[in-house]
Amino acid sequence: MSKYIRINPSDNVAVALEPLASGTVIELSDGSVILKEDVPAGHKIALKDFSEGDNVIKYGYPVGHVTRDVAVGTCIDHNCLKTNLEGLLEYSYEPALTEIRPSAPRTFKGFRRRDGQAGVRNQLWIIPTVGCVNGVAQAIAEQLREEKAGCMGSVDAIVAFPHNYGCSQLGDDHQNTRNILADMVHHPNAGGVLIVSLGCENNQLGPFMELVGEVDAARVKTIETQKIEGDEVAVGLELVRSIFDVCSKDERTDIPVGELKIGLKCGGSDGLSGITANPLLGRFSDWIVSQGGTTVLTEVPEMFGAETILMNRCQDQETFEKTVRLINDFKEYFIKNEQPVYENPSPGNKAGGISTLEEKSLGCTQKCGCSIVRDVLLYGERLSKKGLNLLSAPGNDLVASTALAASGCQIVLFTTGRGTPFGSFVPTMKISSNSTLARRKPGWIDFNAGTIAEDEPVDAVSGRFIEFVLQVAEGMPVQSEKNGIREIAIFKKGVTL
Repeated sequence: MSKYIRINPSDNVAVALEPLASGTVIELSDGSVILKEDVPAGHKIALKDFSEGDNVIKYGYPVGHVTRDVAVGTCIDHNCLKTNLEGLLEYSYEPALTEIRPSAPRTFKGFRRRDGQAGVRNQLWIIPTVGCVNGVAQAIAEQLREEKAGCMGSVDAIVAFPHNYGCSQLGDDHQNTRNILADMVHHPNAGGVLIVSLGCENNQLGPFMELVGEVDAARVKTIETQKIEGDEVAVGLELVRSIFDVCSKDERTDIPVGELKIGLKCGGSDGLSGITANPLLGRFSDWIVSQGGTTVLTEVPEMFGAETILMNRCQDQETFEKTVRLINDFKEYFIKNEQPVYENPSPGNKAGGISTLEEKSLGCTQKCGCSIVRDVLLYGERLSKKGLNLLSAPGNDLVASTALAASGCQIVLFTTGRGTPFGSFVPTMKISSNSTLARRKPGWIDFNAGTIAEDEPVDAVSGRFIEFVLQVAEGMPVQSEKNGIREIAIFKKGVTL
């Protein structure tokens, strides 16, 4: 089994795939290096003597510069490596496009909705328009779950989605809340939806339903609690019973894989994320595109430092310009709030071997393979074009995963080197970058990509991964679903009244 890897022939660092002791010999095609100190798994090993200011090359690109002299055979981490990024940049479109060839079409068994969408789950959702009625929504869901225990039909979950918003918000924040909630009403994983409002909130039920637009009246119903005489939970329960009676009879049918929309996300990354789990998602993303399907990459701040790679993969000048706005708008957001644009990675990332934002971004963007970028979405916007899309959202795990699901993704694939138990409102599948995490947290991790670092052929892992995701699409629950963890988080960036 390999104990280290030099990712690109031009790299001047290698990465430890397991903890390496001082004295270990690193054999390279152009010579060998003897470690002068212990190096933790995921961390970088200097393959040359560095002078202060020299660039460190990883993935074939600079990931920052050393802040002091560094001897060959020693560890390079955040204590001696600093980002090269600063300020706003100007970009030019230099297309480097790779067409993904179609592959033999596959199908999965999903739920065909009346509007033509395909769902991978058949759930009944209770969505509050405002945080004031969270308790009512949760009570309705809990009572219906108790009532239907053991006789759910094809309904696999009854879930309320509490949140803190819908009132005391202004401008973009108010509209973001309305957009995300409206997106949820239309999501194909919901066989039915009860919308619970208060009556005096900013997110008024009437205008909100105008934003939602046309719905199936048998599957989407509303309640305005201030207008109810007496027990609003009892009234809501009657409504969800009628919705349940309809959606519990839904059946799975064969649907082309090309109708899958898959969100790509990472969090708690380590030094192996860009070597194992993220490239695995990249291969899967290209496969979905080859099927005529859709993948979505987000967490814009973790594109900084690798954005030109994505820009040059844009299908045309217009898409390139949208990507430039995507990047610069997020940088302006940091600047407007007087925060450093490049204050990343997190403490957990650094402990795992990621030292600068460029290094994190170059690993992060590998999740989208090499497909052409077909469109760029604003936060809260729903998908309209097949192929690889970029989506405006922050790096925060739950906020970004909620945004991916709201855009129409039926599944979110989430790679991690440190682990996390959270789940969004769609199946949120955790892929570990290392086998140690998979062994330690089997209740969190769904698929172990760490075997790639243990010399399992990438094609074999990729094949197993494709089949695993298709099983999830056909109803196999992921760990967060087994644990009953389904949440939403809405992006907020302004004043609360």
